[in-house]
Amino acid sequence: MYTLHIANKNYSSWSLRPWVLMKELGIEFDEQLIVFGDEPTWEAYRRLSPSGKVPCLTDESTTVWDSLAIIEYLAERHEGVWPKDAKARAWARCAAAEMHSGFQSLRDICSMNVGLRIRMNTVSEGLQKDVDRIDGLWSHGLQQFGGPFLAGDRFSAVDAFFAPVVYRVRTYGLDLSEGAAAYVERVLALGSMQQWEAESLAEPWRDTEHEDIAFTVGTLLADHRK
Repeated sequence: MYTLHIANKNYSSWSLRPWVLMKELGIEFDEQLIVFGDEPTWEAYRRLSPSGKVPCLTDESTTVWDSLAIIEYLAERHEGVWPKDAKARAWARCAAAEMHSGFQSLRDICSMNVGLRIRMNTVSEGLQKDVDRIDGLWSHGLQQFGGPFLAGDRFSAVDAFFAPVVYRVRTYGLDLSEGAAAYVERVLALGSMQQWEAESLAEPWRDTEHEDIAFTVGTLLADHRK
């Protein structure tokens, strides 16, 4: 049985990626959540992950850290992680890798905060560039491979990599084209995403750094957390 170590669901975009993929593909795992916080928390991360970060997957004596490495580890053992079609699979890997290493303005300005709704004070040139690229990337995948997911008719790793962006789009009211906006709604409606959201809203913890980022970039419209 796999164990997936994650952090707060309200904030941890990296944890969401393998979690939602495993849920959607029916890959069984135990979940261990370590709350963001102080130095003792970091030491707890270091005991299970060489990088001191989550997500981290353990499989008996094997430890796999970093969301992309976890996805590839699972792909070696389970069908459906990547699309079967070679062209779709190549595109999906490129798009996932681009998300893994890019979109820095989006990451810096629009940190994941599932429970909040924010009206942005302004959209910087860098953020708009990232949003436009995501819109174009999603639209291309949906058109080329027929949808309803980015690389075809089934949820795969590339959708998992962009699942945190789906929450960001809703939280910060980011404008997308009609097709990309419809994709956001489809992903939000998935049972796995509904579960993650419900558990995010129920979390009692607040991390000052994540909260400050969200409240700095815009006006709070709603906080759906308990």
